Amino acid sequence: MRGIALACLALTACTTVPPAPEVPVSQVGVAFDRTGEVGSFADGFADPATSRAVTADDPVRVASISKLVVSIGVMKLVEQGKLDLDSDVSTWLGWSLRNPAYPGRPITLRLLLSHTSSVRDFHDQYAIPLGTSVQSVMAEPSSWDRKHGPGAGYFTYSNLNFPIVASIVERVTGERFDLWMRREVLQPMKLDACYNWPTCRDAKVARAVVLTQAGKPVKDDLGGKQPDCPVYVEDGPCDLGRWHLGENGALYAPQGGLRISMRDLARVGRMLLGGGTIDGVRLLTPKSVELMLAPAWVFDGRNGDTDHGFYCAYGLATQQIPSAMRGCHDDPAADGIVRSGHAGDAYGLRSGLWIDRLNGTGVAYFVSGLSDDPPRGASAFRAAEEAAMKRSLGLLGTGNACSNRRSRTKDLNRLRCKYAEIPSRSVDLTPK
Repeated sequence: MRGIALACLALTACTTVPPAPEVPVSQVGVAFDRTGEVGSFADGFADPATSRAVTADDPVRVASISKLVVSIGVMKLVEQGKLDLDSDVSTWLGWSLRNPAYPGRPITLRLLLSHTSSVRDFHDQYAIPLGTSVQSVMAEPSSWDRKHGPGAGYFTYSNLNFPIVASIVERVTGERFDLWMRREVLQPMKLDACYNWPTCRDAKVARAVVLTQAGKPVKDDLGGKQPDCPVYVEDGPCDLGRWHLGENGALYAPQGGLRISMRDLARVGRMLLGGGTIDGVRLLTPKSVELMLAPAWVFDGRNGDTDHGFYCAYGLATQQIPSAMRGCHDDPAADGIVRSGHAGDAYGLRSGLWIDRLNGTGVAYFVSGLSDDPPRGASAFRAAEEAAMKRSLGLLGTGNACSNRRSRTKDLNRLRCKYAEIPSRSVDLTPK
C-alpha cells in the first residue's frame, strides 16, 4: 500500500523534511520527447548474484504499468468493432458477471478499466492458478464491493479487474492473451517485450532484471533461461494443455506481468504523445488515445479510495497527476506539471511511465531492491521513486526550456523551470 505524505502535526507552522530514500539495488531512467530518446541513466545490478550491471535495455517486471498496455490492446479491439466500452461484458465472457448485491447493474469495459466496476481485491485472489477460472473467483462474495455498485462512480483500485479484461480479449480474438498482445500491440511498436516470459526471445530472457528484497531474489531469478513454469500453478502439472480459451485471463498477468525495458517503455510513451502513432506506424487513433488518457473518474472528496492521496484522477488504465483536491498528494515531481501515465509497485520495485502532453516530453523509470514499505516521500509516492522520477526529468534539461513552453492556465498551475539548469544532452550512465 502507498503511504500518506508526510505532514506536520503541530498546530503552528513548521517545515518537514522527507526521509532519505532507500538505496536501490538498481535504478534506470529514460527521458524522451515525441521524436525520440533524450537521455538515460542506469545504475546498479540487474543480477546482484553475478554482479551483472543493469542497462536501459534490460527487461523488468514493471508491475501495474502493464495495465496501461493492456488498455492499448482493448482500444485497438474497440476500433475494430470487436469490443465496445459500454456493453455488458457478460456477452463476451459467456457467463453473467454481476455484483451479487446489485444484480440489475451490468458491468462494462469502461468500468473495469477505470476501477469503478465494484470488483475488489481480497488478498491476492487476482493471481488465479492454472486449472481455476475467473468465473469461479468472481463467484466469491469477497470479490465484490457490496456498498458501492457498478455505475455508482466509486473508485477502488483492484488488480482483479484485469484478469476479467484479459479473458474478454481471449474470447473475442480466439487467441491466448500473451500471444495476441505480442503480435498486435507490442510488435507493431517494435517492443522486445512480453507478458510473463513465454513470448520473449531467449536473448531477452538472459537479460532479465532479478527483483530482490532484503538481499534475496523474489522474482525473475531465471539464471539466463526461460522459467520451468511460466504460469502460476497450485495443483497438478504445469501443462499448458490445461489452458482453455477465455477461462483464466490471469495466467499471463495482465495486471502486472509485462516484462519490458525502460528504453522500450519510453516508446509506449512516445506513441501516446504521438496521438497513437510512433515512427510512422499508427497503432491507435487520436480519439482512442484521448479516451484512454482523459479522466473517467475524479476524486470529489468522498467517491473513492484514493490510497492516502495517491489516486485522485484515473482514466482507462491511466492515471492523471497532480490534483488540486484536498487530501490528494499525487505530485511526485513537486512541480505542478500535469502528467498522464501509470505507476507500478511489486516485489521491491517501483516504476513509472509519465508523459507531459503539453510539452511533448516524458520519462520511464524503475528502482528495485526496496522493502515492502520504503520511506515515504513528500507526496504519496515513496522517496526512492520520487528521486528516480526527478532524476529522469532532469535529463530533459534545456531541451524543454521555459522560454519555449506555452503558458498554462491557472488551473494547471504556472510552469516552473525546475529542470532547465541541467544541460540537455543524450547521456547513458550505464556501468561499463
